[in-house]
This record gives sequence, structure tokens and C-alpha cells, in this order.
Amino acid sequence: MPTLAVLRDRLFLAIGKDYTEDEFDELCFEFGVELDEVTSDYAEAEKAGVAKAQLKSMNLSKEVTYKIDVPANRYDLLCVEGLSRAIRIFLGMQDSPVYSLKEPLSGKRELITVKASTSGVRPFVVCAILRDVTLDQARYESFIDLQDQLHRNLCRMRTLVAVGTHDMSELQGPFVYSADTPEDIKFVPLTETDRSFNAKELMDHYITEPACKHLKPYVPIIYDKPKYPVIRDAAGTVLSLPPIINGRKSRIQLHTKDIFIECTATDLTKANIVLDTVVTIFSEYCSDPFTIEPVDVLYEETNDIQTTPKLFTRRETASVDVVNSTIGINCPGEKMVDLCTKMQLGPAELIEGGKTISVTVPPTRSDILHAVDIAEDVGIAYGYNNIVKKVPSTYTVGAEQPLNQFGDLLRDEIGRAGYTEVLTHGLLSTHDNFTALRKEVDMEVAVSLSNPANIEYEVVRTTLVPGLLKVLQHNKAASFTNGFKIFEISDVVLRDDGHVVSESIVGARNSRRLAACYAGPTAGFEIIHGLVDRVMQLSEVCPEAEYIKTSVKADEEKYRITREGLYYTIKESSDAMYFPGRAADIMFRRDNGEAVKIGSFGVLHPDVLKTFDISYPTSCVELNLESIM
Repeated sequence: MPTLAVLRDRLFLAIGKDYTEDEFDELCFEFGVELDEVTSDYAEAEKAGVAKAQLKSMNLSKEVTYKIDVPANRYDLLCVEGLSRAIRIFLGMQDSPVYSLKEPLSGKRELITVKASTSGVRPFVVCAILRDVTLDQARYESFIDLQDQLHRNLCRMRTLVAVGTHDMSELQGPFVYSADTPEDIKFVPLTETDRSFNAKELMDHYITEPACKHLKPYVPIIYDKPKYPVIRDAAGTVLSLPPIINGRKSRIQLHTKDIFIECTATDLTKANIVLDTVVTIFSEYCSDPFTIEPVDVLYEETNDIQTTPKLFTRRETASVDVVNSTIGINCPGEKMVDLCTKMQLGPAELIEGGKTISVTVPPTRSDILHAVDIAEDVGIAYGYNNIVKKVPSTYTVGAEQPLNQFGDLLRDEIGRAGYTEVLTHGLLSTHDNFTALRKEVDMEVAVSLSNPANIEYEVVRTTLVPGLLKVLQHNKAASFTNGFKIFEISDVVLRDDGHVVSESIVGARNSRRLAACYAGPTAGFEIIHGLVDRVMQLSEVCPEAEYIKTSVKADEEKYRITREGLYYTIKESSDAMYFPGRAADIMFRRDNGEAVKIGSFGVLHPDVLKTFDISYPTSCVELNLESIM
């Protein structure tokens, strides 16, 4: 959770009411945030172990600072303005503001043209202008802090979005957003007073200069790119080199009245959320509060014009009964409307004869995505302490699923047999899942990903064997002298258009499998064969009479504990994954039913070992555990 550090007195002034520490702690709980720590600059230095003599000379403030943990998706609470406004609305001290776009007095909007060259770096930009803003030192610091908070959270350390703010009086539109070679970008950055750099020199400077260490983490985002993104005005003045630094000429100062805000991004949706968040919070300082001047963004390659900010406002609905059931209350719909208004989701109304509540989601509440989010806000406004504790009407006893319990018992026993358990990745390449095992590619069996992150994650595995072989491949340094034994009990996923979960056909199903490998100086077929018999013995499955006759310990089988009507045997396998004549299928039947294949084991084919770069002969087994439950 992000932590907002705010001066207590400034926060109380913004709220319009003073609180004791306990009272404010209780208010935070009621509102859904947490007062994490009460401290000061002096106390922080003292806690860090700074000597008392040095503390006196540092002249640190003892003004009380509250550190408040806010939900990770409540970007509107990341500064004192947003938090105090939300609390005031929650307490009924003010109504939710209405945000609006205000066209420029000239009648002509500012324009920023996006060149096609930006597509390989940061292809999107959104902009807005705040007119006639009144700043003081505290407001200015809060404005900068909000940008830093957004950069750390939603913007993912500027990789997704980077915010730039500029003094409009120092600029001349229209603007151009392009990507140029680093040597062609020359300007005085915000961190300097009069020294000019080209972009490449500036990146190297930020890497090595201790005074600029706060910018060093962002340099790798564009450092190796052949072209760097840059925003210029009509006079060629560099506004910013996103996502690194702004130009000095257009820097924001306390006397700045008109603020030009630009957000360059690789994710357009998040860019719009960031811009909406900044302008809705700080437009309260405009002479005409909560008004924002729009900017036209022209994408030169497509000739498409987007007007920003979007100030997304939409309607969302939730069933009154579902909200009550989710929270565990019995709140009338009329009261629920008032509770939504407290959480900035007004105006709200009842529709469909009072069965459904419809709320207005303002641009500050990008966290509202689903009916359950409405239920959460209703729960907060209702008050968690007001929810009556009830004895459940049904009594249930928690227990492990039988399949999971069976798997855990097998894990213990297989581990005692000298095998090491591994946990491998659930996604594979099509090659590893099929071709590497000398099988035909069958996409009627496998669930494929429509947009895999890379070639290694194309399908959900249909077998556990490739994962075990990759473990062997990456553990060549281990000793194989006495054999290397590993196993895994996990799920594979198979396509199944008839599989139903909660009345929904999901098109796929999980299948619990056991797979084990032995690699060593010898192929170890007899070792894997022994593991198969041991698993069947532990599962209380009886071997067929003909199979018993092949055992040197046939006389002992009469003492075996088995479940009635469950039988298994093995027969020669033709699976191409194994060495011919050195493989067997595991056949299982119930009572007088027909025997079905539930697994196979054998010595892996040399071509399979070569594909996975395994130097030792290897035997493996894969078995469907659900079949023998």
C-alpha cells in the first residue's frame, strides 16, 4: 500500500476540523485508510541514530507528520488535497465537485502533434492546461509529491507513464512530440542552471553524477534506444525529455499561473487515468475551480485527433440484494444511495423498481470496475463496526479435498523413496510440449495463449515430463553417480468443451498427474517400474493375476491390502517418447470393466534426451492420479 506523509496541521486545516490522535485514527479506520505512524523530521533523524549534538545543528522540524497508508488503487488519495476532499465528502462537509472542460477564451485549443517516430519508444501522449492557478510553497510541494507518488505506483517507475508539468507563459504552441537521435536533442535540463547537454551526454551525466542519483533508475528506460522521445514548442524549445527530465525554461515556479501538463506513455489507458487524477485534484486552485482546458492531440500517422483530458464519468450498477449479501447487512436501497454519495459515487439512484442501485463514477474513482467495488464502498460508508456479528446459519467443517490429501500422502512416500520434489512452470512452448517429446502437435488437446509473453509460454502444459527434463537440463553440475531422482505431483490442463464449472462451460479441465524421472549411469527402468508398483500399492490397487505371476515376490501379494474391484497391469507401449521395447502402458480397470490406459513409463528415446541436452540415460513415468482415487 502506498504511504502518504502529510503535515498534521495542514491536513486538519484542509479538512476544516481538528482531531486528537485517537479520533483521527478512528476516522481513518471508518474511511478505509490506516494511520500508520505519527512522527516528525526530528523524530525520524533521532530514530536513525543521529547524535544529539548533530540534531541540534540540523535544525529539523518537530512539526507532527502523519503517515497514512492508502489503498493501492485509490490514486486520488495520494496527496493532501485529494485525501482531505474525500474525507470532507465522506463527513458530509461538502458535495462532490463536478469537473468540466472549459474552452480557451481565444476559441482555439492548443495542439500537440505526435510524430510517427514515437511508435518505437513511447507512442502516446495526453495533455491538459490548468488556467489561472494560485500556488504557494505548500501547494507546489504537494503538486510535485503527487507526481512522484503516481510515478512510483500507477506509472510503474515511469515505464508506463511519465508526467511533465510546465509554465505555459514560457511556451508557444502548437507543440510537437517526436523521437529524435540523442545528438539532435540539446537543452538545459531542470537539474542545471545554464549548462546545456545533448540527450546522450545527459544520460551519461545522470548515471555518474551523485547529485542526480534520484534520476539514475529511469535512465535505462530509453538509454539504448536509437531515438529518444522529446516534446518541443513552436519555437523549438525543449519542454521535456520523457521519461527522464523536463527542460529548465518551462519549469513550474510559485508565480506560475497557467500550467501545461503532458503525460507520455506506453499505455494509453493509464495515461488518461494519470492525467485525470492530476487535473481533477489540482484544478481546485484555478480561479474557476474544477475547470480544465482541453488540448487536441493529433496523431500524424493516422491523422486521428484525440481531445484530452477525457474526464471519464460513467454509470455502474449493482443489485441491492447482492450488495447486502456481500457485506452481510440489510440496508434499504434508499440509505444505500446516501452511502454511495458519501464515497463520491453520487448522484446515485434506484432503478428497476428499487432492486438495483445505479451510481455515477467520477474521473477520480478509476478503481470502480465492478459491482463488488460498489459493495466495498457501501460497506465502508455503512461502517464495519456497525455490521452485526451473526452466528452462521449453516455449520461446516473445513477439510482438505480428497484429491489434495491423496497427493500429499503420495508426496511423503515418494520422498521417502529417495526422490526430490520439484515444482515446474505451468506454461510451455509448443515445441517442448509436443515436438521435443517426438509427438505430433495437437492443438485440439492443448489450451493455447492468444498473446504469449514469449515463445516459452505458448500453451498450458498437457504433460509434466518436459518440466522434469528441464530440471535435469539445468542441473548438470549435480552428481549423477548414484542416480538423480525427481518427481512432481501437479495439474496439467486439457481442452474439454463439455467440462462444466458452476453451470458455465469453461472449455478446459485440470487433470492431476504424477511424474517422476531417474537419470544416472544406467537407464534405471527397473527403478521407475518399482516406483509404479509402489504407488499402486499405496493406492490399494490390486495387480492383475497375470501380472502377479511375473513378480519374483508373487507369494507376498496375498498379504497386500487392496480396495475391492480395482486392478492394474502393464503392457508394452508404442509411445514414440520412449525407446522401442523399453516402455510400458499402465492399464487400470474397475470390477469387470474394460481396462483403460492411465499412464506410461519407460526409458526415454535418445532424440528426446538430445533435444533437452541431457547426457545420461533417463527413465520416467507419468500417471493420472484422478483415475485411481
